[in-house]
Amino acid sequence: MTQPPSIVGTSAFDPVARVSPHERLKDMREQCPVFRDEPVKTWFLTRYENVRDTVNDRTLWRHWSNAEEGSLLRRMDRDDESDRIDSILSMDEPDHSRVRLPLAKAFYARITAMKPQIEAIIDKVIDEAPASEPFDLIGDLAIPIPILVIAQILGVEAERMREFREWSEASILGLNPLRTPEETTRMEWGSEKLTSYFTSLMEARRLAPQEDLISDMVALQAQGVPLSDAEIRVNLSALLIGGNLTTTDLIGNGVWLLLNHPGELAKLKADPSLASATIEEILRFESPVAITNRVMSEPRDVGGCPMAAHQSVITSLHAANRDPAVFENPDQFDITRKHVPHVAFGGGSHICIGAPLARIEGRQALVKLFEKFPDLRQVGDEPTWRALPFFRGMEALWVQG
Repeated sequence: MTQPPSIVGTSAFDPVARVSPHERLKDMREQCPVFRDEPVKTWFLTRYENVRDTVNDRTLWRHWSNAEEGSLLRRMDRDDESDRIDSILSMDEPDHSRVRLPLAKAFYARITAMKPQIEAIIDKVIDEAPASEPFDLIGDLAIPIPILVIAQILGVEAERMREFREWSEASILGLNPLRTPEETTRMEWGSEKLTSYFTSLMEARRLAPQEDLISDMVALQAQGVPLSDAEIRVNLSALLIGGNLTTTDLIGNGVWLLLNHPGELAKLKADPSLASATIEEILRFESPVAITNRVMSEPRDVGGCPMAAHQSVITSLHAANRDPAVFENPDQFDITRKHVPHVAFGGGSHICIGAPLARIEGRQALVKLFEKFPDLRQVGDEPTWRALPFFRGMEALWVQG
């Protein structure tokens, strides 16, 4: 190993790992696949088998408050007021199932019903991209697509769409622990605006239901499903913030990979039915989410290492998705590889709730983009990877059709 291992050293905190974390993760997977990072009191798993077993284990805890003092999970949670309402991202049972199950049922039904509208939104954004001059694929396409899509699903009025996008982009700053004081102020402003807007929209939908997710959620309340207004607001915001960033990165990373692997791009152009397989390979090869976490609920061994109750575990989704014990030629980008389930969306009861929507958006974006721009190419300097720890995506990707 070229340097002592650390969890932070595999994240975008580190300038080398920000460009590509995969070499360091490969070293850790080969030399210390179950690693105790003592300075941050956290176990780090890099082998597919251990990662998959851990994320699928429904007996483990998720909430940061169950982790031992001094652990990275507790340090990352900077907002620990006792009256805070958690989203399903950090809830444990029984509240997790109480909130997630009705939300997921309503969300998936709404996505299915609105699939033609979702695809039409994506097509419109791409159709508006300049045909004869360079444009930033991230800022002009990959950022607005998921925001406009989730706005349509939620039921945001057309005349409020510009404001909604501004609030959404401001709220996403909450994912960055390195944000400046000015960015924190902007984040708080965006979060307050979204909370106020969701409150007013929920009241409006109680009086006059529409074909949207907020109408669905307040209807569930009226039917007796035990969900508070605050829980609905928090989880709608979580769908918005987490889903927008990761779908932006799925589209951006995917286009970047295809432009830098012309043989794979040629396969997709020749057979657009490969779009689904292409999305799965993008998720495996350059997943937008680098890690997920669990907390031990009881003592147990993982990969031959004894772990105590309340010790936190971070699983490297990036490392697991390139494990040669599971994926043949794992460092090769191959959209026609034999399907093996990746762990880019985590697993178990906490598997990413937005995964079906991200797949729809990613497939449609790739097909439409290369249909409109069959000769799309990257221009300018190599992209700068975003310095956002535990996520993977680019600040900008300049292209020209």
